Amino acid sequence: MTDFEYTGNTISPAQRTALMVRLGVYMASDEAAWQEAQIRAAQANAWFTAEHIQTAIQQITQSLLEPGKLEKWAAQYQLPGTPVTVGIVMAGNIPLVGFHDFLCGFISGHRLMIKLSSKDDVLLTQLVQKLTEWEPAVATQVLISERLNHCDAYIATGSNNTARYFEQYFGKYPHIIRQNRTSVAILDGSETDEELELLADDVYLYYGLGCRNVTQVCVPRDYDFARLLRLFGKHNLYADLNKYKNNYDYHLAIYLLNRIPYMSNESLLMVENDLPFSAVSVLHYRYYDNRDELVRQLLTGTDIQAIIGHGFVPFGDSQKPGLSDYADGIDTMAFLCSL
Repeated sequence: MTDFEYTGNTISPAQRTALMVRLGVYMASDEAAWQEAQIRAAQANAWFTAEHIQTAIQQITQSLLEPGKLEKWAAQYQLPGTPVTVGIVMAGNIPLVGFHDFLCGFISGHRLMIKLSSKDDVLLTQLVQKLTEWEPAVATQVLISERLNHCDAYIATGSNNTARYFEQYFGKYPHIIRQNRTSVAILDGSETDEELELLADDVYLYYGLGCRNVTQVCVPRDYDFARLLRLFGKHNLYADLNKYKNNYDYHLAIYLLNRIPYMSNESLLMVENDLPFSAVSVLHYRYYDNRDELVRQLLTGTDIQAIIGHGFVPFGDSQKPGLSDYADGIDTMAFLCSL
């Protein structure tokens, strides 16, 4: 039994795909209700700027909801014949960060109970309302709820701390539980100015709050940091956001008080640190002597979402995952189709 009435899935797989394609057209439009929702989302979360919301929307419409890509991707899976109820706990670190989980759940045909983060509870709510307006049967498949009771499976994304609670509550059910991850870049010194400017986007976009943001660069010894920081200056306007500048000033004070060596432009602090995770406004760097050994270390750990660099994710594409770029490398659609 669920917390919302379910009378049988009356939306066929082809109709579900068509609804997602239509949603992509809507998201790219200037329809008044959608524009107003974006304004409310920015007002509700000071980290969600209009520019970043638009970037997230553009990424979804171009990489996830483009008709040819969506249909080809969905065709790879044998969709389940009998739907179950799947609870989805979404994060709120960047705009619409949980959209891919929603898309997978909707295309799979399962009943979805979605708990939104209070930091990002405006945009997806508006999109579900629009889908229901087009097809009332969506209301029997998707429910946004504060409590995820009586679900048969769970997908939950959060911090390392909340992941422990998710394991406690959801561990006895089929589940995907995600915790903190981040991304790193491997530089070899041969990068062009254009590539480094694209890397700046990987570092600064969404103020570095996403798991696909680069929070550490791995560099050969005698690397030219001055050139890197100069090219990263394209994003110095980020320092005009009070919350970001407060982080910058705080960490700068800590480094000064503790006499920690650092490098800086007007908007970013760089410090040597082997840990891949860094704070907002801070970029860690580490040296490497053997690239193959470095790659082995990064790939065998559990902290890295993506590696950016020559031979890996192209510079500038860290925040442009495709339909099959599943978080933590776990195929969400395969999981849903196995239920």
